[in-house]
Amino acid sequence: MASTRGARDVSSDVGGGTDVDGAEAYVRLEREVALLLRRSRAISGRLAGELHHGLEGAAYGLLVLLDDAGPLRASDVVARLGLDKSTVSRQVASLVDLGLIDRAADPGDGRAQVLSTSVEGHRRLSELRDVRRARWEADLADWATRDVATLAELLGRLNRLGEAREGEALGD
Repeated sequence: MASTRGARDVSSDVGGGTDVDGAEAYVRLEREVALLLRRSRAISGRLAGELHHGLEGAAYGLLVLLDDAGPLRASDVVARLGLDKSTVSRQVASLVDLGLIDRAADPGDGRAQVLSTSVEGHRRLSELRDVRRARWEADLADWATRDVATLAELLGRLNRLGEAREGEALGD
């Protein structure tokens, strides 16, 4: 059970601007983000399996990245996903074999390869995303649209902070 030293239950304070104990707020943030990440890994594994039986969760994340970011070199995929080169190479090979991504020579450097979502990969991923979006809409039906937008904005800010930290760690 979490400590409540001077802190109130902040679940009713979302967006309310009410003061909370700073230390407790960061403890709670860490716990909630850790839970979100665990759930995200499990969901990625399930969604990968929906794309194709036996496909690993990392492959789903790679496909999403390529679909969102456009064509990328394999080295950029490694850097953005924070996975080791061998894991990315294995996932790329699997996705290429399934026809979900395409591999082509980099026009700027013939030694490198550029990866992109195939037409089939985009179609199948779009279908999964439509189902997920409908699930979010159903799960959050009693939330105000403003609250959903606020959550998206705050998560975006958190993600940008994480990306900046990763860039610093990689020396970008």
